[in-house]
Amino acid sequence: MKNKYFNKFAFFCIAISFISVVSSCKKFLEPDAPSLVSSNEIYSNVSTAKMAVLGVYSDLAGDQGYGIRVSMYYPYDNDETMGPGGKLGDNDRGDIAHYNALPINLQLYAPFVQMYEGIERANLCIYNIPRMSIYTNPSSKVELQRLYGEALTLRAQFYLELIRNWGDVPAQFLPSTLSNNLFIGKTNRDTIYNHLLNDLLLAETLVPWRDAVKADERITKGAVKALRARIALYRGGYDLRENGTISRDEVNYLDFYKIAWTECNEIILSGKHDLNPSYKSIFKEGICANTLDPSHEILFEVAMGGGTGATDSKLGLYNGPKVLGNYSPVQDNVGVWSAKINYGNGAGTLLMLPTYFYLFDSLDLRRDVTIAPYDVLEDNSKVGLKLTSMRDGKFRADWASPAVSSGISFLGMNWPIIRYSDVLLMFAEADNELIKNGIVSTGGVMSGLQAYEKVRVRGFGGNPSLIGTTPTDYDGFFKAIVRERSLEFGGEGIRKYDLKRWGLLATAINDTKANLILLEKNKALSISSYMAAPPDYSVNGPLPTSMYFNYPGEAGNPKGKGVDDSKLWVNSLFAKQPSITVTTTQDRPINTKVSWIGSGLSSTFGKFFAVGFKEKQSELFPLPQAFIDASGGAVKQNYGY
Repeated sequence: MKNKYFNKFAFFCIAISFISVVSSCKKFLEPDAPSLVSSNEIYSNVSTAKMAVLGVYSDLAGDQGYGIRVSMYYPYDNDETMGPGGKLGDNDRGDIAHYNALPINLQLYAPFVQMYEGIERANLCIYNIPRMSIYTNPSSKVELQRLYGEALTLRAQFYLELIRNWGDVPAQFLPSTLSNNLFIGKTNRDTIYNHLLNDLLLAETLVPWRDAVKADERITKGAVKALRARIALYRGGYDLRENGTISRDEVNYLDFYKIAWTECNEIILSGKHDLNPSYKSIFKEGICANTLDPSHEILFEVAMGGGTGATDSKLGLYNGPKVLGNYSPVQDNVGVWSAKINYGNGAGTLLMLPTYFYLFDSLDLRRDVTIAPYDVLEDNSKVGLKLTSMRDGKFRADWASPAVSSGISFLGMNWPIIRYSDVLLMFAEADNELIKNGIVSTGGVMSGLQAYEKVRVRGFGGNPSLIGTTPTDYDGFFKAIVRERSLEFGGEGIRKYDLKRWGLLATAINDTKANLILLEKNKALSISSYMAAPPDYSVNGPLPTSMYFNYPGEAGNPKGKGVDDSKLWVNSLFAKQPSITVTTTQDRPINTKVSWIGSGLSSTFGKFFAVGFKEKQSELFPLPQAFIDASGGAVKQNYGY
């Protein structure tokens, strides 16, 4: 089992860090509460200082953090995934997903506030820990330095999340008690990024590599370096600016690609992290089963636990396949069997785009991990889904350990922030950009092309002969990276922000809408101006309009238990279906029919997918109106709202 730092200290951490936040603002509160613990007491020894830092970690978790809203509301819609279908004009998560959010949207304010709460808690730790009288003592120095570095890193993560969702935001790097004015305006995001990059450069010297400390989900050196590389690429990338342009720092952007290259290269050289040989195992045996990855592929993850909305996550229940359903086979007037299912657990809210399904090569093992092609019945057997109903698959209730029971609300699944495959692909991207501009970096253990292929080969089960030819020109390799990052990180909340920093979000949405129309007409996906083209399955004829799955209870497959997902379907996913004879056993079907490609693409996705997207507005959320109102006029609304 994972050593979840959060569970052990959860309630005390929240209490003590809450006291820290309240006491930091106590000059605005009258009278003083006699029970408040002073900063001097909190930062008097290693134990209480540690709990204060763990309190900063706590603001990553829960419903208002990566437990659901920041991880599963904010990153969608994109060219992989659509948020809640059938929801538009709800002033809630549907409007957020489909780019229809207003400043009064119900799901904007609480996560925004929690991020700033995390920043304030981090500010208290960053200010006080180096000033502790025991900070330089030999017996406490190493642990206190680590805590200081963790707080710097956590603050950087909170600011990154604020910037990539809202753009320029107010920035404060000292506790509120040291500020004479709490009504501050926006700070240019580049200024914030520069500060964070310097913070993380310091944090690298303070935290250990992962093999020097007890294995848990606390931040180690690899996480700091990887986050610094990610922030550098955002700093060097495109974004919607306050003047309404989508632009980047053309003068200095290559400096930040150099930072990303250096940080990723140092992680690679360290040998402290590696790819898990099994892509599926990262999620099924790791995250879903609440165990630590033995390859240490996950460099930075949010620890969840405790079974509450403040501390845990709804991963696997809000999203993923539906579970614990009751199945009733039904027969139409011409004798064709289909499925009628009533569900117990699992919302299955995030839908994977049919065009994304067909972006994968048929031999790419990542597809059936990233996209769940089934729902789960009470007896743990599976029923196949039509193409327009498939959910994201990396966080699955049917993979949970212990097994899910009816009515459960939290599964304790962690949210991965950065994996080692991201380090390799960031390295490949930075290397490609630097070479294009005549900058040859030295000291690399591998080339960008080799880093890219290392990730891709793992996706094909470790067989390099299956991955095809990697383009070596700048444009071709960049488009290959754009596609590979989608195939590798689908459903992990990364794609929308990647597209933004490349200046490609509008292009991707428009091309995806065009490809959905092509797919509905059963034509090859040919519009792909921003990434390497998907496989052309039209060479084998039209794709199937119907698919047939093995009915639970088929002879040799009792109740469908233990069946590999690839054996769920009777006919091919990549060619016009053969004539299928629906056979029955005791008046039950063996092969059950589901609609595959057809008009459902228009009715499901055409009505909702990114329907409110407006270029040069929708790249950022509106600032919560309650925050604008509370700022005393210091903060102005984002461009276009």
